[in-house]
Amino acid sequence: MGRDVPALVFTREDRRRYRIKMQECLEAFAQMLGESRFETERPQVGLEIELNLVDDEAEPAMCNSDALEAIADPAWATELGRFNLEINIPPRRLTAGGPDSWETEIRAALNHAEDRAESIGAHLIMVGTLPTLREADVGEAALSENPRYRLLNDQVFAARGEDLHIEVDGVDRLRTYADTIMPEAACTSTQFHLQVSPDEFADYWNAAQAIAGVQVALAANSPFLLGKELWHESRIPLFEQATDTRPQEIKAQGVRPRVWFGERWINSVFDLFEENVRYFPALLPLCDEQDPAQTLDRGDIPDLGELTLHNGTIYRWNRPVYAVAHDTPHVRVENRVLPAGPTVADTLANGAFYYGLTRALVEEERPVWSRMSFSVAEDNLHTAARHGIEARLYWPGMGEVTVPELVLRRLLPLAHRGLELSGMDAAWREPLLGIIEQRCVTGRNGAVWQKEMFHHIDTGARPGRHEALRRMTQQYMDYMHLNAPVHTWPVD
Repeated sequence: MGRDVPALVFTREDRRRYRIKMQECLEAFAQMLGESRFETERPQVGLEIELNLVDDEAEPAMCNSDALEAIADPAWATELGRFNLEINIPPRRLTAGGPDSWETEIRAALNHAEDRAESIGAHLIMVGTLPTLREADVGEAALSENPRYRLLNDQVFAARGEDLHIEVDGVDRLRTYADTIMPEAACTSTQFHLQVSPDEFADYWNAAQAIAGVQVALAANSPFLLGKELWHESRIPLFEQATDTRPQEIKAQGVRPRVWFGERWINSVFDLFEENVRYFPALLPLCDEQDPAQTLDRGDIPDLGELTLHNGTIYRWNRPVYAVAHDTPHVRVENRVLPAGPTVADTLANGAFYYGLTRALVEEERPVWSRMSFSVAEDNLHTAARHGIEARLYWPGMGEVTVPELVLRRLLPLAHRGLELSGMDAAWREPLLGIIEQRCVTGRNGAVWQKEMFHHIDTGARPGRHEALRRMTQQYMDYMHLNAPVHTWPVD
């Protein structure tokens, strides 16, 4: 939910009007799909990266407003916590500009932001969950200043009627309660966007769902949360719990969660927006003045403001997006399963694997989603989050198999094929997918390195748990700035 909203109290009349407007938006969306009014000629990709702010000691720095002012770039925005920032990299064609252009653009933006943040005593770190974050850092005082976060927080707790219960069992056990949604701020992610035609959307979304577990296993980078060693990608269970609007009794009735994998393969992008309206009450019932039917009748393109705002408060791991750019509407898949980091090189390798593999799976004569149950795809996601690159996942034709074997034998060749179909030559794609290959060969990703480095420090010098996490985080940041892929990072 990236839209600024005012601080206010909602009435029953607000909710009634919003429900009517959402239905009107849904009907307009269906009409637009039937009339093929969407951009299909120049599909683009996009990238959002959420980051943490830390001080010179690698402790959380609660200064995102000051950092944003210092950076002075509209591509940057605050996030939920005062120790969070987000950058939106401008959309582009996947193969535009040559092999190094996207990496150069991203690194230039991050380096500029790091230089400006340093002027106020802060630093940026790309990681799924900040290892030095403590429970005291995710209280109400850490909520960002923008009123939309306070409003969202109030609406989540109005729906719940009770405190959040956060519970994750890993190497250690985390049990805590929260009276704000601030624990969600511990989750910092990478979000890949893929614009597709409406006719192809269902295939691409299904493909993205099918590989979500593999993506997480390869890129896990969140083993430490609030001082505990938990899952390899602890961000997944934390995010599912930290924005849950359901008290226990409502969960027991089978009411769907707002952080949602889904429950079925789809046939159309309309399916997802229709589910949003049918299953989820509005958290932020804010109506605008635009009448979508009248706008269409004039020959103009409606913003579908109520539908898109509602969509932004339902946190699918692969989210549908409707947007209007240059007076032309488009739809895209927003892939939200991956953590931030560790480096730009790793991020772009993850993107190449995702874009290439989904393209190849969509082109297959017999789609993978016709050979795999939806519940198995969801199980793969949680198994991967728990065990990371060490997980065993199910894949049609192979059964239950280790992630490195699955990727090296089956999926990496498909990713190469998909990028080739997208116009990316071997000299460009091989260095990117070579990073994925070497992660599988070495069995090392961000989560593995963090765990190994933490235990090396903790057992070597015995400095105490938080101090070991702090030293590990400082070393992580040093390697992050070198931009060498994480599988090459030493532990010493």
